[in-house]
Amino acid sequence: MAGIPPTAFAVPPPLPPGWTEHISPTGQPYYYNAQTQQSTYVRPLPAFPIIPQAAAAAVGAAAPAPKKPKKEKPLVKTPIPGTEWLRVITNEGNTFYTHTGRKQSVWTVPDEIKEAVEQLEREEALKKAREVEEAARKAEEERAREVERIQSEVQGMVGKRKAEEVVPVDEIVVSKKPKVDGEEDDEEMDGEDEEDDDDSEEEEWQKEAAAQLAKEAEEEKQRQEEERKRKEEEARKLKEAEKQKGAPQINMPERVDLSIDEAKALFKTLLREKNINPLHPWDTSLPLFVSDPRYVLLPSVSARREAFDEYCRERARELRESKVKVEKQTLDPRQEFERLLKEEVKSTRTSWTEWRRQWKKDRRFYGWGRDDREREKRFREYLKELGEQKRAAAEKAEKDFFALLKESGLAKPGAVWKEIKKHLVSDPRYDAVGSSSLREELFNTYIKAGASDAAAQSPTPDNAAGQPSGATPAEDEEERERRKKERKERAVREREEKVRAERSKVEAEIDRSKLGLTREEGELEFRTMLTDAIRDPQVTWEAVQPQLQKDPRFVNSPLPLNQQLHLFHAHVNALRVKHIANLHALFASHAPALNTPFTSLPVASLLSSLPASKLGFNVDELEREYEKWQRERWTEARAAFDQMLSENSFVEFWGRLGKMDAKGVNVSIKNEDLGDDEEEEQVDMKALAKNVDLKEMIKVLKNDKRYLVFDHIPEQREQWLRDYLSQLSAPTLSVHVPEK
Repeated sequence: MAGIPPTAFAVPPPLPPGWTEHISPTGQPYYYNAQTQQSTYVRPLPAFPIIPQAAAAAVGAAAPAPKKPKKEKPLVKTPIPGTEWLRVITNEGNTFYTHTGRKQSVWTVPDEIKEAVEQLEREEALKKAREVEEAARKAEEERAREVERIQSEVQGMVGKRKAEEVVPVDEIVVSKKPKVDGEEDDEEMDGEDEEDDDDSEEEEWQKEAAAQLAKEAEEEKQRQEEERKRKEEEARKLKEAEKQKGAPQINMPERVDLSIDEAKALFKTLLREKNINPLHPWDTSLPLFVSDPRYVLLPSVSARREAFDEYCRERARELRESKVKVEKQTLDPRQEFERLLKEEVKSTRTSWTEWRRQWKKDRRFYGWGRDDREREKRFREYLKELGEQKRAAAEKAEKDFFALLKESGLAKPGAVWKEIKKHLVSDPRYDAVGSSSLREELFNTYIKAGASDAAAQSPTPDNAAGQPSGATPAEDEEERERRKKERKERAVREREEKVRAERSKVEAEIDRSKLGLTREEGELEFRTMLTDAIRDPQVTWEAVQPQLQKDPRFVNSPLPLNQQLHLFHAHVNALRVKHIANLHALFASHAPALNTPFTSLPVASLLSSLPASKLGFNVDELEREYEKWQRERWTEARAAFDQMLSENSFVEFWGRLGKMDAKGVNVSIKNEDLGDDEEEEQVDMKALAKNVDLKEMIKVLKNDKRYLVFDHIPEQREQWLRDYLSQLSAPTLSVHVPEK
């Protein structure tokens, strides 16, 4: 038996002032403070005074060493009916439970034996009540017998006295002494006085005995009355203390007559008042409400846990519904969907299928729109808007980059981009152009445009010679402005043409990616449609086409006909392979051996099975499939047999050693190499190899499943083993054998 858990106190410490101990309906003690209106299951400890170290040391030195407390030991062991548990009561009055099989001891009642322990306690309570009644009845009978005995003794004593006083006449002795008349009168008077005295003493004794019995009965009655009054006084004082407190307090009554539903409702009210978190487990939440008197209204821990679980489910549902209601009141579904698009869609190449799979459980996704079609439409529109925004941002970045080059004054003919970009990298307009290759291309374009402007501004010698003498400076200025404007317009047109070409290229790539995604989505939907509609492996494309034409996934499929046929045949072949695998499993269950003939199988049962009926097999087709399966099994078993031989080191070692002939290496081992201290002798390994015959190898292999599977052909199996040994070659020279 496991060790007894240690106890904090051999004898419980006294309660602090104001605390009283009570017993709950389940028999568990609890403690109540009438002043603070507080109740708890944990026994309060008194406030111990703090003794200074010096005083404590002096007291410790003066006081004698306390006696060592006795070790707590089991006193009474009671088996719990129907279980392997024992209820153990120690010599200190503590109770724990121990499991005889698992050697486990606990202080609290385990959940698995709660009902059995409650039944045992009820039986013990009934037995104790019967014993008390029996003891009271016996005490009453004993009291009655004692009264009868006293009365009989009294009557016997009275009768004895009377018998002693009666003197027979024959025994009277007459005195010879003569008496005078006066003396005779005196003697007669004395005799009468003695008789009167005896009668009065007897009556007095009987009265005293009766008075004593009456007095004892009256004292017992008074004691019972005082006990009843004391209990009533305690209850009255408790109620007065509660009234004086003025605050409503739930008392722990001596007995609560409530139905299970009422008790459960009060228990849930307790949990709501304590605001128990429905996401916390029972063990975490228990300390928050275990000290409340309403905790014990339910009869068992299992009932309390069941009510706790119901409260958690109801409370979690209420909180969830209130949260949804608040979100619906405060948020606009359309705005939330737009915000989700802006936050999560960053590229125009984002796929609707992938994005929907990622966010379909988000409230911002499914909270807006009638169906996925409307949401997909808005998604496509947003991709177009995002593309326009990116193109506008790219154009603006290019214009700003040209302005940056112009402001810097470094972009001159003959300038090198690697040197120029070092002076521009700190400007934000430089980073606005995302690609380094695009920056270099824009720089080269700007340089070319500047060179053409310079060539136009500086006239050639021919032009100077052919210039009419009558041209005025104003006309020359207008001509230069016109040419400069033409060059700028030409450069802008060239740039626009280039940007347009780049844009058409990007759009073509986007269209190709969308087309690929559309084909991928169409293929996935077509496979799903085939899985839903076709479950017969014998169906043909022509037979199933009328059925498929009713499905919108078939009508709206973007796949060409040849790809649809390919997917259809692949699906039918997969169904056939699955049913054939199930049929092979049935063959394996009915034919465990390789030599099981087809006639020994339950053919009727196999034909009526689901795989055979789905494949449409008759007896001949079933037999052909079985023979094909047996051939495959034979091939696999034969390969496994060869692998077994190659893996067995015993067969390989002695098989190779037996191939050594007289012309080969002279292999011998000295006894000293084997650890023998006797005289040196040579051990011939070839002689040992001759002793290891085929039977020794079979003994090693006979426990392997790959060997046992060929028990029906032992001669052929032995021949296979001989063939394997014949293919082995003699071993080469070992490092452990000295070379001669």
